[in-house]
Amino acid sequence: MNGHVKKMHFQQFLETAAKLLYFLLLLAVDSKRSVAASRNHQCGKDLQMTLSLTKLVRKETAALTKEYIASQGEGFQQGFCKASVSGIPDPNISGLEPSERIASIYTQLQAFLSHLKHVQEQQGNLQPLKSPLLVDLSNVMERSKMLALRVKAFYSRLFPNLPLPEPAGGPTTLPPPQTIFQQKVYGCVVLTTYKKFLMNISICRERTTLKSKVCGTRRPKKCDDLL
Repeated sequence: MNGHVKKMHFQQFLETAAKLLYFLLLLAVDSKRSVAASRNHQCGKDLQMTLSLTKLVRKETAALTKEYIASQGEGFQQGFCKASVSGIPDPNISGLEPSERIASIYTQLQAFLSHLKHVQEQQGNLQPLKSPLLVDLSNVMERSKMLALRVKAFYSRLFPNLPLPEPAGGPTTLPPPQTIFQQKVYGCVVLTTYKKFLMNISICRERTTLKSKVCGTRRPKKCDDLL
């Protein structure tokens, strides 16, 4: 009888231990899901803020381009902004993987910032000291720096063990000495190309791919859901 009782107690112990183990496994799975959901939510939030800032810089750059053309004097036309100027960064985003594309965005932002600074220096010699163009150009540059920092931080959080690559072509190459007219054309081409680059970051396909592949969320039905 005692042996039978001991056997029953042992079976009850095994059943209790199995239930406890199952419960602990459920807790672990639920905890993992909660952590993943929290991480995806933060990723989506960071991406949303980055895209919103991109949209703001794009709008300001578009307005700045129009102001720039109007400030270059009589005879300067919008068609000059379509001229071919060597050394201007490519407005297209390169890479197949999300890490490569985000790195490309950051690298190109840095290159455009170098060219924007050069335009600012040139226009500082061509425009009146308190020209609104210089103020607005400075504002776009500052916001672009903020955007570059945000993209860098976003990349570092997503890929902590994957350092940002150095630019493939080395340091940004600025144009050689130019005539006044060449400087005017160069500045307009830089702004126009930069606007195209910002547009490429914001296009529907790019935004939805980043949101689904990087943050692990479902693709929204409309691109407006992202901005």
